[in-house]
Amino acid sequence: MYIHCILRRVNVQGRNNVTKKSAKASSKKDSQLVLRLDKQERDAFVDLCKDMDTSAAREIRRFIRSFMKENAEP
Repeated sequence: MYIHCILRRVNVQGRNNVTKKSAKASSKKDSQLVLRLDKQERDAFVDLCKDMDTSAAREIRRFIRSFMKENAEP
C-alpha cells in the first residue's frame, strides 16, 4: 500500500472581518490523504461501508482519530 498526503490550503484573502462565506470555508477540511491500494480491496471496503450505512471516508477518519488517541505520547 502506498500512502501520499496532499495538502491543499484554503484561499484566504487577508481580510480582518469574518463573513459567513469565509467562516464557512475555514470550517471545512483543508487537506487530503491519498491512498493507493488494490482495486478489489477498495471496492470491497466501499461496499461494506455502504452496507453498514456509513461512508469509506468517515470510517478512515474514525480509524485515524482512534489510532492517534491510542498511540499518543503522554
